[in-house]
Amino acid sequence: MKIALIVGINFYEHGGSLYGCVNDAYSVKSMLERNDGGSVNFDCKLLTASSDREKIKRGALKDSIQKLFSTKAETALFYFAGHGHIEATGGYLLASDASRGDEGVSLSEILVMANSSPATNKIIILDSCHSGIAGDAPGKDDMANLTEGLTILTASTKEQYASEEDGSGVFTSLLVDALSGSAANLVGEITPGSVYAHIDQSLGAWEQRPVFKTNVRNFVSLRQVAPAIPLEELRQIYELFPTPGFEFPLDPTYEPEMKGRGEDMPLPIEENTRKFATLQKFNRLNLLVPIGAPHMWHAAMESKACKLTALGEHYRRLIKKSRI
Repeated sequence: MKIALIVGINFYEHGGSLYGCVNDAYSVKSMLERNDGGSVNFDCKLLTASSDREKIKRGALKDSIQKLFSTKAETALFYFAGHGHIEATGGYLLASDASRGDEGVSLSEILVMANSSPATNKIIILDSCHSGIAGDAPGKDDMANLTEGLTILTASTKEQYASEEDGSGVFTSLLVDALSGSAANLVGEITPGSVYAHIDQSLGAWEQRPVFKTNVRNFVSLRQVAPAIPLEELRQIYELFPTPGFEFPLDPTYEPEMKGRGEDMPLPIEENTRKFATLQKFNRLNLLVPIGAPHMWHAAMESKACKLTALGEHYRRLIKKSRI
């Protein structure tokens, strides 16, 4: 069982309201609740506050977080978009009724809840100002205190503000893009680490910087999308390249194209052209490269070879160990 508490707060009684947090919460929910293809992923609870009529009070927010992390689940995920505050005593997530910064839900309390949670994996994702302080031990700068299975991903460092742009948080826009498939590996798995890498690469050095803290031993999947190549085809990489550094020999019988073929060249062989189609897919995915030729066509027509890249060797090893 995978559960998620998703919170978006635009309305604040005593401070400046926000504009994109509720939309962000709905976007994250739509990504997390179903995998690509429609299978059930996270069981999501959504809390939003757009006006005085649906405001979220501090007590309700804290109780919901506590219930999330007290549930025994495979993965318990908490996402928050709203105002954040930091002072000498630590960081806070502000509910609609906060009249001052330290009246929010303490990030230190949330850390205690997550650290003591019976869930196997705990994930905290924060799109709020100063959220990078989450996970730090009180009074100990840059010293995270995370139990095994806990991951924290935040929109900015503890010194920075989290920006909104075009009606959405900059961080959450990239998060949703990552979950939609931009951060997937070849087999279609999206992990907290790959989401962070996608966001980190998308933001410049002068922009808000995301923060990633984790203490995990096992692979954690946030969402599954269609793989870049069918798995049964990917598994052929070990059959075609049985040993590290193996060079797969090519000749004109692998190339189905008749154009450019000399009179003395052998004709295509169907079995070889099928293998070549798979090799070309590997090439497009940066799993292999032709040797001594600019393209795979030239490698075949000139009877050269191809070999796996470092990424290709990585997947060959995974398949050899039956991990894919």
